[in-house]
Amino acid sequence: MLGLWLIVILLVLGRVLRMPRRVTLAMIGVLWAGMMLLQLMLPDSAAARAVGGSARGWLLLGAAVALVAGYRRGLAMLRRRAAPLPLTGVPDDGLSDADLDRYARHLVLRQIGGPGQMRLRAARVLVVGAGGLGSPICLYLAAAGVGRITLADDDTVSLSNLQRQVIFRDDLQGEPKAYAAAEAMLKLNPRIDVTPLLRRIGEDDGDLIADHDLVIDGTDSFDGRAAINRACVAAGVPLIWGAIAQWEGQATLFDPARGGPCMACLFPTAPVHDAPCAAAGVVGALPGVIGSVMALEAIKHLTGSGQGLRGRMMLFDGLYGENRMVEVARDSDCPVCGPQALAPGAA
Repeated sequence: MLGLWLIVILLVLGRVLRMPRRVTLAMIGVLWAGMMLLQLMLPDSAAARAVGGSARGWLLLGAAVALVAGYRRGLAMLRRRAAPLPLTGVPDDGLSDADLDRYARHLVLRQIGGPGQMRLRAARVLVVGAGGLGSPICLYLAAAGVGRITLADDDTVSLSNLQRQVIFRDDLQGEPKAYAAAEAMLKLNPRIDVTPLLRRIGEDDGDLIADHDLVIDGTDSFDGRAAINRACVAAGVPLIWGAIAQWEGQATLFDPARGGPCMACLFPTAPVHDAPCAAAGVVGALPGVIGSVMALEAIKHLTGSGQGLRGRMMLFDGLYGENRMVEVARDSDCPVCGPQALAPGAA
């Protein structure tokens, strides 16, 4: 019928001309009111027959549209009224003019906005490892405005690192990675606090881990990862975990304190061949891909945005350009996060 075609034309014009939605809806509302008035006052006229339908039909159409619009408006109101994540130690002095400019692309995202940016500023994150995965993690967390970052690494910059560890430069060979990376982060964003630690993080660092909101593991040995996992489980702190080898990578969030698995649920024993990148090789851009995913997951976790990787693992194959997600579940008999392991007095 002609009336419906006129409504479709208005919708298309609104999209093509990029008119504000409220303007398009107002035009359609005026058209609908005219159709209703015509059908009520002159139901048997030639104009009413040309428009098509009946007063009852146009009324039902208007009611259906009103219900959909009301439903969407109700959802929007619920989202706005949803309680934000608790902010621990968030300063109440707001964002400066420089911050508003620096984080403008975050502020316009409805999933982050001002409250989310404040959460990032109040966050305390421990990054373990400043190598291939740690390089993009450190840079993107600094750029995002994560307020307090502790960076632990006991290694020094070598020439062989520069093929993939893009946070370093050629003239930094021999420098401690933690110091060199911290300097690069502060040059990128001087409004954050970075604490470099020239050592490894192990199972005895529970107090250090408990002082952070999130731990990100960028190390490359199974024993080191397992020790970090045990310390995070004991402290109840979430752990973003990633791994790379040759052309493949994976990333997930271990968080048994909130129902997710820990590393030992998936990998209870060390692999037969625990070959680091030096032995297995790795394409230079791969840690940039997986490290960026880990940084993205950290930003999502800290701001409460979207769906994180708790209970899921992302698998990436760079050689064939494939990416898939698999479900991962907590092991009720896990020797690290199972009930018996967490019971008081457990060894």
